[in-house]
Amino acid sequence: MPQSSTAKPVMTGNQPSATGSAYPNGNPALGYNPAGIRNTDSAVPLHRDAPVNHDYACAGPAPGALVFRWTYGSNVAAHNRDPRVQVVQYNEDTFVLRQNVCVHWEAPFTYLLFGNRGALLIDCGATADARHYPLRETVDAIIARWGQMRGRDKVPLTVVLTSGEDVAQNQGLVQFAGRPDTTIAPKPLAVMQRFYGLEGSWPSGGGRIDLGDRVIEVIPTPGTHRDGVSFYDPYCDFLFTGDLLFPGKINIGNDKDFVASLERLKTFASVNPVKWVMGGHVEMMFVPGKYYPRFATYKPYERVLEMEPGLIDEAIRYGREVQDKDMMLIRPDFVLFNGVSPDQRTREWPEGVPNITPPRPF
Repeated sequence: MPQSSTAKPVMTGNQPSATGSAYPNGNPALGYNPAGIRNTDSAVPLHRDAPVNHDYACAGPAPGALVFRWTYGSNVAAHNRDPRVQVVQYNEDTFVLRQNVCVHWEAPFTYLLFGNRGALLIDCGATADARHYPLRETVDAIIARWGQMRGRDKVPLTVVLTSGEDVAQNQGLVQFAGRPDTTIAPKPLAVMQRFYGLEGSWPSGGGRIDLGDRVIEVIPTPGTHRDGVSFYDPYCDFLFTGDLLFPGKINIGNDKDFVASLERLKTFASVNPVKWVMGGHVEMMFVPGKYYPRFATYKPYERVLEMEPGLIDEAIRYGREVQDKDMMLIRPDFVLFNGVSPDQRTREWPEGVPNITPPRPF
């Protein structure tokens, strides 16, 4: 087995009660939720003697729901009145946050996961200034509410990045500097490798982050960036891939590493169930092969965020096709740019991709 490291947020206080073990999906007898709605551990009285422990073991992916359409910006960014951070609660212990596209045109996603001993924030967005992008304030509010429902005064937080080199995912990190009960994964490549216990095995090894009965796997995936990592959540069966694989314009930094990392993900997914691949951005339209240009702040016809795991195979196939070539290649769900500008255009529409004119956004 490869060497691994565990970053464990340590909880204080009394030992948690075992309601999660007794009722893995909450107590259906309490009647707090309408018929047909999944009962959860938060549907127990708020007045308790000890923190609630959730059972994260389940036969399949934990149920949840994502939005079909995210807030999509405005023609004039200054006129936009949407929240600076959009929050979607996938389930009781999993949150998806998106930066307002009018605050930063890449509108990156971040993910907040909870376990019995702490929380994990994956990526930090593209804006450092909390006045324009109040990520920490938003995360703190979610953690406070979650702690209240679970009877926990302290919820240690671990902050990690799919790439410390990716400015669209690391700028908000400064907001968490000095935050109590917070562990931040370091950005320099060598130090980051030590943090995950990967200094002797990179990029073939693996690490772990134990949130308390919800253990997140760390998978080295350089290719778009030298320090790229992906994260796997066995509770929701999500594979978080940052900008290695997402529905948008994938700018390959090293084509050999890119293909090798995708093959590593394919091998991982062959032995670990993956419901969805969750990337760091959405740039594709719902029309196959069509995408928004850089700096666009109005994107009303976006493709959905989640990607089927079968797209890993497609990315491998076409990653090999562009390898050792300076070219762009359009596919229905993503576009590969290898050795060319992200503004590169092509006159020839690719075979096998329907050429549908998207609706005008105005």
